[in-house]
Amino acid sequence: MQAQDYKQPKQGKPPVVNVKKPQIFSLSNGLKVMVVEDHKLPRVTFNLTIDNPPYAEKDKKGVDDLTSSLMGNGSVKISKDDFNEELDFLGANVNFNSHGAYANSLSKYAGRVLELMSFGTLYPNFSQEELDKEKAKMRESLKSQEKSAPAISNRVVDVLSFGKEHPMGEYITLQTIDNVSLADIQHYYNAYFVPENAYLVIIGDVKFNEVKKSVETLFGKWQKRNTTVASYPEPANVGALEINFVNVPTASQTEISVVNTVHLKMNAPDFFPAVIATHILGGGYNSNLNMNLREANGWTYGANSSMGVGKYIDKLRSSSSVRVNATDSAVVEFVKEIKKMRTEKVSDQLLTDVKAGFIGRFVMNFEKPQSIARYALNTEIEELPKDFYENYIKTITAVTADDVLKAANKYFLIDNSRIIIIGNAEVVLPGLKKLNIPIHYFDKFGSPITEAQLQVAQ
Repeated sequence: MQAQDYKQPKQGKPPVVNVKKPQIFSLSNGLKVMVVEDHKLPRVTFNLTIDNPPYAEKDKKGVDDLTSSLMGNGSVKISKDDFNEELDFLGANVNFNSHGAYANSLSKYAGRVLELMSFGTLYPNFSQEELDKEKAKMRESLKSQEKSAPAISNRVVDVLSFGKEHPMGEYITLQTIDNVSLADIQHYYNAYFVPENAYLVIIGDVKFNEVKKSVETLFGKWQKRNTTVASYPEPANVGALEINFVNVPTASQTEISVVNTVHLKMNAPDFFPAVIATHILGGGYNSNLNMNLREANGWTYGANSSMGVGKYIDKLRSSSSVRVNATDSAVVEFVKEIKKMRTEKVSDQLLTDVKAGFIGRFVMNFEKPQSIARYALNTEIEELPKDFYENYIKTITAVTADDVLKAANKYFLIDNSRIIIIGNAEVVLPGLKKLNIPIHYFDKFGSPITEAQLQVAQ
């Protein structure tokens, strides 16, 4: 058979999936519980999520991270050693953080595992000894990243995108860690680990009426408290494209991030076109950015784009670590690829392939307990239509090239973006200055400086 006789198989009809709907009830303290019975396997998973609005920690930044680390390190109901020993005996897994907990086990142990999870979440035993250990770990982690260009990039991207006073722009320092006391941990837990914003998703080999009684018994005494909802100035994008430069003389590669803030809600009509546009730009190996910067030019091991979605403001970030001597060229290609998404329609074949990938991943994941839990949770938290996931495949399939182009123009704000560059000024600045893009200078904590201060700032 000749090579030209081979034909790519035609794509079949999209599969039909049966998304399991939860049975829902609420406790008087505000906890909302969603139960999905699935008796195919003798297992059960519990997902407790607290959906609090953003909260600025200010000079005690790190209290949330430290609270997460301390959650599960013992309870007033059971010691840490006894807790871990019993979990090992049951073959169960339980994890805690300051925003909830996760557990899974054989269904025959579900009652006891849920009880152990309630002990760790509702009756934590915060100790000075454990706090000192966690603070020491956090200090060492910070010190190890002091000269890390990627770590500096992540911090500065958020600072410049959202501002230091915004919860999304805060960062942890040695000083803010030292400022956190055991009393701060307890206060933070009391104020923000509350049932009014909490969701418990239970999936697996359980009976609704039985598990409902268990939840009411174990979590019904969780004290109802109202969290304080603070308001913050809406972060604004810059008025015109600019370069924000941070000098790190030891950087072996240059960190480039093209960033603008976005607010894409999951229930927005253009949610899927925007997500697909982001994937085409930099969401996979065959994405436009990766094929340009890595495959065509060999400047990097990879380039990517990601867009934050949800109820609160987030960012679109296209980034890569590139060869130092290719910094200015890479900047040009970043801008070119983002502009191309705003001016040229994607091909029908590329769009078809990308949509097929989304559908394939959805079909593969939707049977997993974690996926079912996420779908149930998203439906509630993001205020999605009840048939959002039932219509997922149909909605993806209906996205057109025009939809993608329109979404790119709305969210890929290249003319109002920051190109945040972390690199060796001596090597890369001469080339960047030739691009005729305004350059502003910052230290490694995102504070503005002059060009003359670049070396001193390090």
